[in-house]
Amino acid sequence: MLKPFFVSSLLCCLSSLTMFAQTSPASDSTTIRWEGKWSTPKERFQPIPKKAIMYSAILPGLGQVYNRQYWKVPIIYAGMAAAFIAYDFNSSRYETYKKAYIARIDNNPSTTDEFVGLYTDANLKTLQDSYKRFADMTILFTAVGFAIQSLDALTAAHLKNFDVSKDISFRFSPTVLPSGQIGIAMIFKTH
Repeated sequence: MLKPFFVSSLLCCLSSLTMFAQTSPASDSTTIRWEGKWSTPKERFQPIPKKAIMYSAILPGLGQVYNRQYWKVPIIYAGMAAAFIAYDFNSSRYETYKKAYIARIDNNPSTTDEFVGLYTDANLKTLQDSYKRFADMTILFTAVGFAIQSLDALTAAHLKNFDVSKDISFRFSPTVLPSGQIGIAMIFKTH
């Protein structure tokens, strides 16, 4: 009497059960779900981190496009434009003060510069060195920015499908294993 009741209860549980079977995300297999019929759900995009950083190294912002984070691309190119403008400004000012300083110290009375009476020789040397340092720092910060955008693409690819829901509860449920045996599964609730 108890045995038919147990078997019918088990069959009722298994018929309404949602089962998940999947392999590692790196393979090409699909997730199979049992919801009264067999179906293959729409696959979620999972970027490959190596590709993301390689694309960013080839062309800044391309890794973000690969990760489908299009909103970051204008920020990257605005930063590159700002770096180019800053370098151009600092290097042109450096060249201007360098020529003026060379004209002052060449011991030729016929050469003159536009800063006569405005700056001393020491002031011109200080300005020349300062703008050279600013141009060099601009190159350094541009290289750091390039590295940061590449690391951003790598990190975003790793975390693309990371579960950040507040509910991380789980429950136990009977399941059918791939070998055909019945077992108990721990199902994590992610939403």
